Amino acid sequence: MENISRDKWYITTQTFPELLHRNVTQFGERRAQWWKTETGTHQTLTYFQLGRIIEEASCGLMEIGVEKGDRVALMAHTCPEWMQADYSILCAGAMTVCVYPTLSKDELTFIVRDSAAKVLYVQDGLNLAKALEAWADMPTLEKVIVLQGEVGGEDPRILDFNALCSLGSNLRAKEPKAFSNRWKSVALDDPMTIVYTSGTTGKPKGAVHTHASINAACRRDMEPIGFMKPDDVMLSFLPLSHTYERECGHGVAMHGAITLAYSSPKTMVEDLQVFKPTMFMSVPRIYERIFMALSAAASESFLKKAIFNYALKVGKKVVETRADDNGFVDMSEEADLCSGIGPLLRMQYQLVDKILFSKVREKLGGRFRFAFSAAGALPADLCKVFMAMGIRIYEGYGATETCNTVNLNRPNKVLPGSVGCLAPGVEGRIAPDGEWLVKGPNNMLEYWNNPEATKAAFTEDGFYHTGDIVEEQADGYLKIVDRKKGLMVLDTGKNVPSAKIESCFSLSRYIDTVVPVGDNRKYVAAIVIPDFDAFIEYFDANGIEYDKDALAFADLGAAPVCVKVGEDFIRNAKLKEMVDEEIKLANFQLEEYETIKKYTIAKRRLTEQTGEVTPTLKIKRNVVMKNFEKEIKDLYK
Repeated sequence: MENISRDKWYITTQTFPELLHRNVTQFGERRAQWWKTETGTHQTLTYFQLGRIIEEASCGLMEIGVEKGDRVALMAHTCPEWMQADYSILCAGAMTVCVYPTLSKDELTFIVRDSAAKVLYVQDGLNLAKALEAWADMPTLEKVIVLQGEVGGEDPRILDFNALCSLGSNLRAKEPKAFSNRWKSVALDDPMTIVYTSGTTGKPKGAVHTHASINAACRRDMEPIGFMKPDDVMLSFLPLSHTYERECGHGVAMHGAITLAYSSPKTMVEDLQVFKPTMFMSVPRIYERIFMALSAAASESFLKKAIFNYALKVGKKVVETRADDNGFVDMSEEADLCSGIGPLLRMQYQLVDKILFSKVREKLGGRFRFAFSAAGALPADLCKVFMAMGIRIYEGYGATETCNTVNLNRPNKVLPGSVGCLAPGVEGRIAPDGEWLVKGPNNMLEYWNNPEATKAAFTEDGFYHTGDIVEEQADGYLKIVDRKKGLMVLDTGKNVPSAKIESCFSLSRYIDTVVPVGDNRKYVAAIVIPDFDAFIEYFDANGIEYDKDALAFADLGAAPVCVKVGEDFIRNAKLKEMVDEEIKLANFQLEEYETIKKYTIAKRRLTEQTGEVTPTLKIKRNVVMKNFEKEIKDLYK
């Protein structure tokens, strides 16, 4: 185990079984995992206890026939058992095949068949049912292990996690060195995982990462950020099936031997108070929802709204004053947010900080240090809002194929609206068509079973095609213009970045999502999804009637969210007037040829359940275009 940093002792090179062994033997008494049970009680595991569970489960996999190099699929939401299952697979020398728990039976079947997985971990009975229904179409699948709850019945192909660990305990008793012999046989260059791209376009492809590439990614991410301390808590609520949470969150936390606390987007707000995290990973859509919740709370009265707006005005003025000539702002933990801003502005900021901003930070648990944003562009205005509140969010950029971060804003040099400069150890260049190309030890090995796609993904000299168009800013920082496939080309030849239009609505109180269309058309049009909950609140407060029986709700956040409304709701004259005002405000920020000329108001939200957004809340444009084909045609009549 090689230590490459004198100050950050935890930046080391090793396989992930070696990393687990280090934490178990050197930091065994430290808290490793922390979570709430269904009854609301708290449970924790130390690294020693975690290591024992993983050893038994890993031996259990060996006992049911898992050999080195086999594929074991893992289909579960983010929970403590996900990590336990993952490391049980890795310590058995096998490869973890990540499966989003929200995928359909057919999508599960494709991944298991493509990867030739021998064993499948599922979280509970819901996905067990999918596996049972599809089993005949998954010829390589031999066993299914249910992570939570007990399994009854006589089917010998199905085990619960406790039964697997019991098998492992028996193997340990018979062969005391079976576990250590297996995990020690794992080499850095061995394949570690297959992560199927969530696919905003086309069929998923399985990106293969080795222990070396994911270790390189962790080392890359730990270099620029602050020192991890023994009492740090990493809050985990994004999907572990995605490399972002798994590497940037869990991988980094394991290197620092700190606590991993488990939450979900539904319970995140209350869990911030429970676990008092110091850091977490998130995505722009969740930051937008946090801001909208703050804005909604401030709108409860005229006085609250006035204070909120004044505080933001002062805070933004502080951010702008502290920025250098190129717009860079020092948001390091050591920075004094009031330095160099003049006595009057300092006094105003200290006042609004005491009245409002400090209370917002307290809602994050009171121990918050910093968070990261990726898997989509964080609008510059939203970044400045959080800066104004003294909340440090460092935006980065990457892909599944690069094991996340290839660009990152530095803590002492944050540029709102930018994804930052190259991460340590990564090379990059801009192609003639504006595409960002990157190369580094963190890049994937290949696409599983897909040599043609692998060849197409890289240049002849080994740079990965990100598929994103970028613009270079000061000091090598980059701005993402759009996906190459998201760049609309009007029939006039004008290029219109859909991401630029979408970002105009990031702070909108009454519009949830806008999907621009316009490829090969005369003008830009859009599908507009209102924030139904905001309009319900507005209608109720103003005595506007609507068909409440037509409403449908789903658990997408801390509280049930309205996902569908009746036809009368979107035809309401006041709603149409308010939406039109939002469109006009956005159009003021756009070039004339980029402005939205026509739009249709949808009566349902885009959700992961409808297949229109990815698990990291990015819009699947091809699916949306297909599902709204008739409405789009009508916009161009």
